[in-house]
Amino acid sequence: MATIGETGGGTLPARTGRYRWMIVALLFVATTVNYIDRTMLGLLKPQLSSELGWSETDYGNIVTAFQCAYAFGFLIMGWLIDRFGPKIGYSIAITIWTIGHVAHGFAGSVASFMAARAMLGVGEAGHFPSVVRASSEWFPQKERSYAIGWVNSATTIGVILTAPTMWLFMTWLGLGWRETFIYTGLFGVILLVLWIKVYSNPRESGKVSDAELAWIEHDPPEKIERIGWAKIVTKREAWAFAVGKFLTDPVWFMMLFWLPSYFNSTYGVDLKVVLLPMIIMYLLSDVGSIAGGWVSSKLIQSGRSVNFARKATMLGAGCCVLPLLFVTHVDNIWLAIPLIGIALAGHQAFSSTILSIPPDMFPKRAVGSVIGLGGFAGGIGGMIMSTSVGRVLDATGGNYTLIFAACTTVYFLAVLSIHLLSPKLAPVTVEAKA
Repeated sequence: MATIGETGGGTLPARTGRYRWMIVALLFVATTVNYIDRTMLGLLKPQLSSELGWSETDYGNIVTAFQCAYAFGFLIMGWLIDRFGPKIGYSIAITIWTIGHVAHGFAGSVASFMAARAMLGVGEAGHFPSVVRASSEWFPQKERSYAIGWVNSATTIGVILTAPTMWLFMTWLGLGWRETFIYTGLFGVILLVLWIKVYSNPRESGKVSDAELAWIEHDPPEKIERIGWAKIVTKREAWAFAVGKFLTDPVWFMMLFWLPSYFNSTYGVDLKVVLLPMIIMYLLSDVGSIAGGWVSSKLIQSGRSVNFARKATMLGAGCCVLPLLFVTHVDNIWLAIPLIGIALAGHQAFSSTILSIPPDMFPKRAVGSVIGLGGFAGGIGGMIMSTSVGRVLDATGGNYTLIFAACTTVYFLAVLSIHLLSPKLAPVTVEAKA
């Protein structure tokens, strides 16, 4: 038997050089573009529902098309990134999602919007497998969750920047929503060029000092290079991650796709016009993303086990989501905003931490596939959530109380499930090949 991913002892090398943080900056930009493309439809939902006659169920079906493609896309993209590496795999993902984003500008019927969202979902499914795989190449275990926390915080920067981006194109330049989808596709083209030009692994970059390379590579070498799908699906550790994603990812998708509609129907606020609520809520979530990664990394650096650091951080993050229980009982928008913001911060802290788990347990060349399995599970959960939300809102006249209450429980169920399936978050063991 060969054990992989063990944490070694000995004296750690000095953390000289900071080029690895340039890779974080590149992934930060990529995440921002990814979420601008993903969020635009949610902000346009009130306008398109009126213009195209969508019901809540119609919109729910469009969102479900994205979730379905996103889920199955994870299985494909995770394998692709493990097979060809993040440079090639992510380039393919960016190309697909950019085409899907632009296709929204040519859509008219519910079916054509579903098709555009499906293509967007397949491409965007390659994002987080690439992020975690790249982070595992560029950061040691003690620093990895902090790096992922910074990259994950860009999801909310993308959401915040979506509204001013749309204002720039639709109000300042006077373009319609169709032209806005088409022209913002240029962001994806620029990102693709940057990624191909800048990204490589540390040894091939030519820009990493010997001291920084020693810090990046100070974890013990992996004895197993890659684990195929046949092995991954038999590992409880992989399913621990997948179940956690299945339970918690839908909350973020619900907020992303339905929150603009909630503010419009409850407070009469159009978030693509009145930006301050969005800025406050998502800046709070950024704090959660970075803090979650920092706390987890700090606990490990202070001598706590990886198992304790990850699970304690996720449990604390789940507690931060509890204020969502009180949102629908608040009539004042300025009281609702911090409650939702703290809940979003809790989700993002949980998200940055759970994304750090696969590299803790699996070799680098299996990380994309494990993230793919988790993303698939999260996408399936998102499909169930999207379909359910549309039907609940149609049935209750737009009441979100039951929906928000359900969102507060899943984080605790996720931590419990992860603990039962992987009590120690120990590195997986596989039979070494002859």
